[in-house]
Parts: sequence; C-alpha cells; structure tokens
Amino acid sequence: MKRSLITLTTLALLHLPVFAAEQNHNRHDQHAMPQHSGHAAMEKARTQTTMLGEQTVDGVKCKAMVNDVGAAMAEMGMKENYHFMVMFNDAATGAAIEQGTVAVKITDPKTGKAGDPIALMGMGNHFGADVSLPEKGEYQFQVGAKLADGNKRQFQFGYTVK
Repeated sequence: MKRSLITLTTLALLHLPVFAAEQNHNRHDQHAMPQHSGHAAMEKARTQTTMLGEQTVDGVKCKAMVNDVGAAMAEMGMKENYHFMVMFNDAATGAAIEQGTVAVKITDPKTGKAGDPIALMGMGNHFGADVSLPEKGEYQFQVGAKLADGNKRQFQFGYTVK
C-alpha cells in the first residue's frame, strides 16, 4: 500500500512538473533548478551538469551525469552534495527507456571499496539520486539496471572531485 501511494504521488508530480517546480514541493526540483524562472534558470542548471560519458550494453545506451548541488543541499542541512543521474535509450531507435529498476554503487577514492547500492528513482526522463562525494579524488560509479525488457545490464563511469 505504501509503495502504491508513493508511486501514485510520483506519477501525479510528473504530470504537473511546472506546478511542482513553482511551488517547491518536490525536493529534486528545489536543488536541481536554481530558484529563478524561465530560460535563464534552465541554462544555469544545464551548465552545472557534468557529463560522465555514455556506454552501450546489449542494445541500451546509458548516459551518466552529475550535478553539483552542494550549496543548495547544505542550506537544507543535507550532507549530499551531488545529484547523480542516468538516462537510457534504445541504441537502435533512440527511444527513451524510462521504466525499470536502477541502482548505483560508488567506489570510495581512498579505500577503493564500493559502498552499498543506492536506488535511483525514476524522475521523468532520467533515474537519479542525491549522493555524498565528500573527499577529493576519483570516484567510480557502477550502475546496475534491470529495465523494462527484463535484462540486467551494468555500466561503469568515473568522476573526479577536485
């Protein structure tokens, strides 16, 4: 029942993204988009996003990105300082793949050990989660996905915190 309620709420918010962003009801909208309106805000969010690359595995293209949201999250008392996101497309047709289960394991640059899996939530055109990358160094992101076709795939990306 709880999962159904969360799913229905998420679907409702996805159908009203402009209203949700304007009313600041959605935590993701609060930090992913600066508190401005119009095209300037969209451009600023785009320039804060860093592409980590793209990989194709078994007919699915995965693009990974991080967005530095540290300042906004700190204002809310949160330790997470990046929004990690992935987008999937059918490699042959380019069609977006927006259904499935996705998680990421992040390897610590100091210990070389991967942390516990972090579930990535479906957010319209991408799957994402706020993550904490507290130390300088090269982080590795191992993305595991079981998409709508039922096949499991893994993708690997890296990012250096300077």
